[in-house]
Amino acid sequence: MGKEGTYSALPVNFPSVELQTVSKSDGIYVGDADGHDKEDLPLILDAGGATVRSDQEARKSEGSDVPGAVFNLATSVIGAGIMALPATMRVLGLALGLVCIALMGALSELSIELLVRSSVLSRAASYGDAVRSALGLPARAIAEVCIVVNNAGILIVYLIIIGDVMSGSPEHVGVLYQWLGDGTWSDRRLIIFITLVIFLAPLCALERIDSLSLTSAASVALAVVFVVVSCIIALIKVAAGSIRTPRMGPDLSSRAAILDLLVVVPIMTNAYVCHFNVQPIYNELRGRSPAKMNHVSRVTTVLCVAVYASTAVSGYLLFGDDTESDVLTNFDKDLGIRFSSALNYIVRVGYVLHLVLVFPVIHFSLRQTVGVAVFKGKFPQGRGRTLGLTAVLLALIYLGSTMIPNIWVAFKFTGATTGLSLGFIFPSLIALKLHKQGKAALKSGEKFFSWLMLVLAGVASVIGVAGNIYSIQNKSR
Repeated sequence: MGKEGTYSALPVNFPSVELQTVSKSDGIYVGDADGHDKEDLPLILDAGGATVRSDQEARKSEGSDVPGAVFNLATSVIGAGIMALPATMRVLGLALGLVCIALMGALSELSIELLVRSSVLSRAASYGDAVRSALGLPARAIAEVCIVVNNAGILIVYLIIIGDVMSGSPEHVGVLYQWLGDGTWSDRRLIIFITLVIFLAPLCALERIDSLSLTSAASVALAVVFVVVSCIIALIKVAAGSIRTPRMGPDLSSRAAILDLLVVVPIMTNAYVCHFNVQPIYNELRGRSPAKMNHVSRVTTVLCVAVYASTAVSGYLLFGDDTESDVLTNFDKDLGIRFSSALNYIVRVGYVLHLVLVFPVIHFSLRQTVGVAVFKGKFPQGRGRTLGLTAVLLALIYLGSTMIPNIWVAFKFTGATTGLSLGFIFPSLIALKLHKQGKAALKSGEKFFSWLMLVLAGVASVIGVAGNIYSIQNKSR
């Protein structure tokens, strides 16, 4: 033929084929699941399963770096749940509460690593794809319903808290009332609508999650500000001797205390759920590999454990057994120190800004999941469809925030069901199923922790749901 090549001869009657060379840049996986010096499987596929080469290469070169990915993942983790952690510390006690925060963080990080490995091996472009490849289409449908319920519920909670903090509620005085007195701004629905249209809608309309890196960094910074202010206040009161000695273990002296202990476990485990955003963040990670994403998840976990532990300890030390389910309500009272009013404003307004910046990150995975379901397995292409889907979702979330008066019972139920399923049950089942099929060999320790997460999540889910039902029945009597 006048040119030597590496292709083998084909029979004359062999069907026509397109000859291609194979290289690492072609997105073909040639390494182990840990991704050490190997290229990972492509996660961006077209409807027929073929790799979308131009888009993939563009994403690899234009995506977010490690700090941006850390901020996006941390923003997915640190949300409204952080304000419930001081109350969990009140129930569990200081020592047991700190142990649980660290343990849940470690298990969540392990489940993220298992999910990343499974996603790469199965070429999953989303959380639902990872579930489908290992567990089948019915499991994918269940997982996507969990994502929709979990994320929509979280976003509704965010809007309700923003409205309560700014306009007030029966439990505490709103910031706008304290600043401007009584007026139109005392209408929670109006405040939520204005916040949604002016601040949230433009951020939610962005098409790529790496576009939110800067806002995610700002949201993490605001969470750190809240932690620092809380810790400073707690240290001042400790130095002044005005803080009672905290309880180290749970209070088991009454039926109500035991009931609180049952329902608090799902809330703490739900505080680390961010798994529905792992695939989008991984897909847009510059020079992505499983090892690089594992580094992102480990840094994120350390950051979140530090923020959670500091928030829980400082909040519990400040308010003791009077700590509310939403510790933010405790900050509308006199703290007993100088500049108490200014510090209260910093804490509450800073938290509202934090939720505004977290909102679009959670919305991104909600829009992705709903878009794939509505458009039959293919995410809607085109700016018009994206904006239309965003508008519909925001309208429904707004309606939910105006119709649901009490967020905490719903928050506990979602934590005991969808949160635990997304964060622990599905990742464990995926890893164990792929191990059984011989596609992803688990080490003995990984297999043990996969079963441990599965059992603990199942038990916590049953206990949490039962505890909530029992609590509702007691209140109705």
